[in-house]
Amino acid sequence: MNLTLKVWRQENATTPGRFETYQARNITPDMSFLEMLDLVNEDLLARGQEPIAFDSDCREGICGMCAIVINGAPHGGHRGTASCQLHLRHFKDGDTISLEPWRAKAFPVIKDLVVNRSAFDRIIQAGGFVSVNTGGTPDANAIPVPKDIADRAMDAAACIGCGACVAVCKNASAMLFVAAKVSHLNLLPQGKAEKDRRVLNMVKQMDKEGFGNCTVTGSCEAVCPKEISLSFIAKMNRDYGAAILKGR
Repeated sequence: MNLTLKVWRQENATTPGRFETYQARNITPDMSFLEMLDLVNEDLLARGQEPIAFDSDCREGICGMCAIVINGAPHGGHRGTASCQLHLRHFKDGDTISLEPWRAKAFPVIKDLVVNRSAFDRIIQAGGFVSVNTGGTPDANAIPVPKDIADRAMDAAACIGCGACVAVCKNASAMLFVAAKVSHLNLLPQGKAEKDRRVLNMVKQMDKEGFGNCTVTGSCEAVCPKEISLSFIAKMNRDYGAAILKGR
């Protein structure tokens, strides 16, 4: 099959970008989307042209690096699927596909489809951890945790920090990401000691980074490759309100 790609090319955050058209020829439906981009880049290099810059690492939907807006939807718009898990069988021979980077003030473009998501790292640094003494590894069952709580914490911990929630949100809000990172620690006994300080600091850092406010449209949950629930935003708001009332 053959595809036409309209790819956003941009040298850096301060230079204007533009769409350029490329042909992906003789590709198979079993290829992943990123494998197709690899072949396009090999062809560009063979012709002495600049390859398309895009992020990837694990290519298994785990690391969250493959941040591409495909045909106007982060990760291509297929539920529970990251860009690296998207296969060409979802497209037809002769299709035209547009590729863009995440678009948010807090995610400046590094080059082409690659954006700087270090804002997420700074939010994690603000409170996405537990303070414990180091030493021998404790037994797994040393602190009993009810299964429903453990399951819910694991659902929140599934967040891979890709930023699709920010890219799709009309307000460029990072609430789903922050809520997942706050909740998976606040739900567990190990995280409760710093619960109030954590939610206040992480929300403060989120605002400082320039992310927008949440208006609960739900588009973030719809495109999240790990299907993180909006209910975690509600939980974070409750935790935040309780921390404010306590005067922490």
